[in-house]
Amino acid sequence: MKPSDPLDALRLMAWLSPGYPVGAYAYSHGLEWAVEAGDVRDEASLAAWLGDVCERGALRNDLILAAEAHRLARSADGVALGALNDLALALAPSRELHLETSQQGRSFLDATLIAWPCAPLSGLAGHLPGPVAYPVAVGVAGGAHGMASGPVLSAYGLAFVQNLVSAALRAAPVGQTAGTRVVAALAPRIAALAEAADVSDLDALGSATFRLDLGSFRHETQYSRIFRS
Repeated sequence: MKPSDPLDALRLMAWLSPGYPVGAYAYSHGLEWAVEAGDVRDEASLAAWLGDVCERGALRNDLILAAEAHRLARSADGVALGALNDLALALAPSRELHLETSQQGRSFLDATLIAWPCAPLSGLAGHLPGPVAYPVAVGVAGGAHGMASGPVLSAYGLAFVQNLVSAALRAAPVGQTAGTRVVAALAPRIAALAEAADVSDLDALGSATFRLDLGSFRHETQYSRIFRS
């Protein structure tokens, strides 16, 4: 695998920026219900909620899945990649969270195939014809492009948190300065999660954010909402 270079860094910033056409702005990963329920009401509660999502919920699983997709891309194992994607989609605990990961993943893969084409990614994409879990899409794209896995995982984790902080700025009584402090405080934890995920296997998958999962079901019928999850 080639070492990291400036082009890889620019590619990652483009792929995981708010401007990449995946529709991340439309999803809050249950945060909107958490605000409605009073679980997130200020900077401190937002930081605590996000910390749990990162270390005990979806982000940890996403990083493990992205790392495995990266490895399968490097070995060009499309059959195993398809099975991994099925597993990743099955891990979504609600209809809305399934939509969140599958819509973003499909959009990410399609946009990347068009804007950043490469033969290995085109070949592997044939094993992902339908819905694609977002971490699988990012991991396979990074691996197919020969990018180092560590930066891919760290960038994915940071983008995940930044998107939810952006959602909090719209849904919760949290300002931009507070949101920036939350991102800065969580950055070292994201880096540690990415490092651990890079050497983990699928047996390490698991989460314990039951209130968030139940909240995502309640969000489906929430009276007033601006997000799709």
